[in-house]
Amino acid sequence: MGADRERLKVLAERMSAPGAKTAVFTGAGMSTESGLSDFRSKDGLWGKLDPMELATATAMRHNYGEFHKFYSNRFVQMEQALPNDGHRILADWESRGLVSCIITQNIDGLHAAAGSSVIYELHGSVGRVRCMDCGNPATRADFIDLKPCKSCGGRLRPGVVLFEEGLPSDALDSSWSASEEAAVFIVLGSSLQVSPANQMPAIAKRAGAFLAICNRDVTPLDGMADYRTNEGIGEFLKELDSVIGD
Repeated sequence: MGADRERLKVLAERMSAPGAKTAVFTGAGMSTESGLSDFRSKDGLWGKLDPMELATATAMRHNYGEFHKFYSNRFVQMEQALPNDGHRILADWESRGLVSCIITQNIDGLHAAAGSSVIYELHGSVGRVRCMDCGNPATRADFIDLKPCKSCGGRLRPGVVLFEEGLPSDALDSSWSASEEAAVFIVLGSSLQVSPANQMPAIAKRAGAFLAICNRDVTPLDGMADYRTNEGIGEFLKELDSVIGD
């Protein structure tokens, strides 16, 4: 693999440098190896369903039956999914000081389940449910069973960011800061098509970070990357881990 191997060694050296901060940005492709569907690939979820009918604030308010059915099914799928080798490697790297944070577009909670602790969830998490009206917390089981809010009797909603809603300011602010401070920025399984999060790799690169992208399909930032591969995420991370250990 010649030049690619040499670039991988540079990536490993940058991650291992004293005081270096490595930010990892993950999208739906990170979880496909745990059996969860992605969204925008040719076989992805949005190729079969219309997100504007199912995953919007409007749908939640005016088509709650279909909205509830969609998210209940997603919840059940995610509860059955387990962290894959890629999730576990990232958690191990954090424990060894090789990863400073994970910025994720995923809502499945698999990074936390694998043992990662510094996680900025840009799109929320299935681990949280709240009332649409009063905001009081509830459980996933209550949502799936269509139980009303125990405080006000309102309908429940998942604690995820829907289309038409803004990203949580705390996670977003932390992610911007991490992008600007990163010596290494690794993109795993994201098409980099969703704004404003897709700007983070470019911000990191302009600030001097080594940018690595691992994604099955092309992304708008491939030409900017210092290292680019379309191999599986688990395979890529295992290979990089072996180089770090050399």
